[in-house]
Amino acid sequence: MRRSLAPSQVAKRKLSGGSGQDEGWTARREKRQKSSEDSRNIHISPFREPLTQLNNHPEYLDSDKHEAFIRSILSKPFKVPIPNYTGALGARALGLKRAGVRKALHDPFADDALVLYEPPTLSAHELIKADKEKVPVHVVVDPVLGKVLRPHQREGVKFLWECVTGRRIPGSYGCIMADEMGLGKTLQCITLIWTLLRQSPDFKPEIDKVIVVSPSSLVRNWSNEVQKWLGGRVTPLAIDGGSKDDIDRQLVNFISQYGRRVPSPILIISYETFRLHAAVLHKGKVGLVICDEGHRLKNSDNQTYQALNAMAAQRRVLISGTPIQNDLLEYFSLVHFVNAGILGTAQEFKKRFELPILKGRDADANEKDRQAGEEKLTELISVVNRCLIRRTSDILSKYLPVKIEQVVCCRLTPLQKELYQRFLRQAEPLDSLEEGGKMNVSTLSSITSLKKLCNHPALIYDKCVEGAEGFQGALDLFPPGYCTKAVEPHLSGKMLVLDYILAITKTTTDDKVVLVSNYTQTLDLFEKLCRSRRYQYVRLDGTMSIKKRAKIVERFNSPSNPEFIFMLSSKAGGCGLNLIGANRLVMFDPDWNPANDEQAMARVWRDGQRKTCYIYRLLATGTIEEKILQRQAHKKALSSCVVDEEQNVERHFSLGELRELFSLNEDTVSDTHDKFRCRRCVNGREARPPAEDADCTSDLSQWNHCFDKKGLRDQVLKSCWDAAVSFVFHQRSHEEQKGVV
Repeated sequence: MRRSLAPSQVAKRKLSGGSGQDEGWTARREKRQKSSEDSRNIHISPFREPLTQLNNHPEYLDSDKHEAFIRSILSKPFKVPIPNYTGALGARALGLKRAGVRKALHDPFADDALVLYEPPTLSAHELIKADKEKVPVHVVVDPVLGKVLRPHQREGVKFLWECVTGRRIPGSYGCIMADEMGLGKTLQCITLIWTLLRQSPDFKPEIDKVIVVSPSSLVRNWSNEVQKWLGGRVTPLAIDGGSKDDIDRQLVNFISQYGRRVPSPILIISYETFRLHAAVLHKGKVGLVICDEGHRLKNSDNQTYQALNAMAAQRRVLISGTPIQNDLLEYFSLVHFVNAGILGTAQEFKKRFELPILKGRDADANEKDRQAGEEKLTELISVVNRCLIRRTSDILSKYLPVKIEQVVCCRLTPLQKELYQRFLRQAEPLDSLEEGGKMNVSTLSSITSLKKLCNHPALIYDKCVEGAEGFQGALDLFPPGYCTKAVEPHLSGKMLVLDYILAITKTTTDDKVVLVSNYTQTLDLFEKLCRSRRYQYVRLDGTMSIKKRAKIVERFNSPSNPEFIFMLSSKAGGCGLNLIGANRLVMFDPDWNPANDEQAMARVWRDGQRKTCYIYRLLATGTIEEKILQRQAHKKALSSCVVDEEQNVERHFSLGELRELFSLNEDTVSDTHDKFRCRRCVNGREARPPAEDADCTSDLSQWNHCFDKKGLRDQVLKSCWDAAVSFVFHQRSHEEQKGVV
């Protein structure tokens, strides 16, 4: 008989002690289940729990298990996106297009946030009506950079950004960063580059590629600076050498990149390499071009200027601590490069601005010409200042130790004086200058000969041996048995003073010294002097490779390095080098261009310097070197008026006086001081001190004037006075600050 298998019937039979048929059936079933479970357990890893299938209903649907089941369903990781859901901490969800108002890349309300652009505030009603895809966002400098910028640098970055985005001058997208040396122009430009590459008010990058053009000696420095401040966020492409095909291949790869995030957005290249390979770069577009040491573009007719100007780049930044070096037409070329047409054509500029301003600046100008010149100067400043930012080095006084700058007039030795007079009598360079009206080859050669004679007679010894023009019979003036293999400092006034400065510095201090000259022949003399005095030294000139320069600079700056002297050719490495390992610098000879001297003298008074700095500018008294200094003063006065907007700049030299190059004033302690018509000095003594606010950037007439060593503050120079010093101008950058050694 078939028995019911209903649970109620089976239980009833068990209670009543029914037959064992049910037990046998049940036992067989349990046996089969057990063997089945054993076979499954063989394949189950002991290290993992069996998976629970969420889509199987539980065996018993009580309330607790039901709730657990529902929660397990709702906790599944993949679900339908919730409208307007942004996720935790602003994390991006793959494939999910965000709705709602767009956000800035960095928090504009964070502490010390540098906000370059703030969108207009919208009311709730305007926000509802606005197109969510077109609402502008804040532009905020990356906090990694923003937290290291000093106040003047934050101001500079904001100015640069407003210029290159066309917000300061509608339709113009260029500017000139004309801060003086040491104010962090490179860091400000790197901040601008990184901001433009990553963000804009339109919630996308402003630009995709940047080209930085610099002198060849600074290409590697730029690359190091980018990596220093941005870390691994971007890898610049720095080209400072290689074959033509290799460079072309790299440039083609760079210029052909496109998209919102290109792999290598920054190209750093030298002026020479850019000019040679400009054809490759002209085939594409870049968002921004930055020209470091941009005063190289002062002549709009040279090939480098034309190659850069032809580049398809609307946004242009020109970096130059000395935008006016010689004349206003060079200044026009720089402004025209970054913002073409803002000052008209070159002819229009010359007629409208240059001629009236120069006429009014002449010391012999009448009142009407001066007034007309001032009016045109004011007009020029108002136009240019919209795209030029200029801060002077007095800002550095907050961050750097005191700098004492000294112009040292050194008497000629009897040998130098006799050679100088003989040359002026025999060569007659003044006659050739007056006849031609302009300097010819003979005149330039005469100037070079006199400058070398002021440094040391050894530099013109070969011409004396040859009996060259101006030096016929001069060989008899040299001491018997004279040999150029030995330096013999006592034959030159400046070399005698330098020898004293080095000896006293070496024996009384632990300072290091930088020696700067325009001539490699003079550096050769320095080497002979160092070898004879057993001073350890390094030398940097045009023969040294770019890669090796960086290594010797780093080694010299190390306090543990034993080298005492760093010899520097101003033509080869006067720009951009950081030589803070030394705190004394000797500028052995002046350059016609004041910018070159200023660049060279700024090598030691820079960020990172911890000691008081001493700058020595050596001049041969009454010679052509003082005339060069006077010409520098004339150019700097013009720059002060146009770039620095200084009022009442002293007019010391007429153009006629500046032509008096070929004369020797033997009866003076300083020809430059005589030309000042100084009202503070009486009977060879400074009766009235300079103004309290005077500093190293002031006119020389506002410096301290020393006819003897009593007024000097530098103990080293005071010890050297009796060697050959006749007069000293000196001034300090700022008052002594606590904590500065």
